[in-house]
Amino acid sequence: MPLTVAGISFGPLLVGFALNTILYGAQVTSVLLYFSSFKSDGAWIRLLVSALLLLCTANVILEYVFLNDTLIIHFGDQYTLTRANWVSSLVPGITGVVSSLVQLFFAWRIRILTSSFWLVGIIVLLASAAFLCGIGTTIAINMVPVFTQFHRFEVVFVIGLASSALDNLLITGLLVRSLREHKTGFMDTDHIIKKIIRVTLQTGLLTAIWTLVDLAVYIALTDGMHLVFNETLAQFYTISLMSTLITRPRDNAYTDFTIVNGEQPERRDAQIPLEYRNIDRRRNSELVFDAVSLKKFDTIHGATDTQQ
Repeated sequence: MPLTVAGISFGPLLVGFALNTILYGAQVTSVLLYFSSFKSDGAWIRLLVSALLLLCTANVILEYVFLNDTLIIHFGDQYTLTRANWVSSLVPGITGVVSSLVQLFFAWRIRILTSSFWLVGIIVLLASAAFLCGIGTTIAINMVPVFTQFHRFEVVFVIGLASSALDNLLITGLLVRSLREHKTGFMDTDHIIKKIIRVTLQTGLLTAIWTLVDLAVYIALTDGMHLVFNETLAQFYTISLMSTLITRPRDNAYTDFTIVNGEQPERRDAQIPLEYRNIDRRRNSELVFDAVSLKKFDTIHGATDTQQ
């Protein structure tokens, strides 16, 4: 039985919307955890998290409005089923903005770890390409709204996905390599670095694979099956960033070994009685540190490992 116009485009859109809504719930939970547990982070990082939440909220709302208008309000209207509108056209633009913001944040982390301007330049260039292609896709959909004519601007769409996927792979590889170079041979230090590498691979590589699958399905199939993956890209990018932020040690009354906003916070363990400081060190060996914390971590724990 051949697929109808609704089955080709709106079947994958419904599945993608369902997955997007589930991921949005996970994102909201992680954002609430972040704001309640990391109040000492820089204002610009908290602003970035808020902006990503607003963009992903708009992403979910726009998808719902488009599906509701097409499948319920204009139920049975064949003309409506064959065309996109300005509401749906905003989704790829939002995805481009979200992906570029997340990748620029990771570029900043890599700049701190590697002090390499040309590597960061490549990441920024690819992130900018993904951003421009996302905006270009939004403009193209408004100019060519008929689904069967989307192939006229597929080059822009493919370049955007390819740039984003390549950027994700590059970021993941550079972070893992930089973290491995920080290994000292001391069990306590290397144990924490291994945990950081595992978190980096689980989040960054998953987003890269999801983007590559979206690109491969789009190229291989002529129907709209790639929309299942494309509709959820913004959530995957945001979750990858949030998982990095919330796996750090949380703010508490006795210790703060993390650095995210580029500042060196004052060590709070100076206020701890001497008999409790060894307990504090044992607890730190079980924590997952953010990659940007490594320079401060090496300074603090290098002296401790040498004494032992």
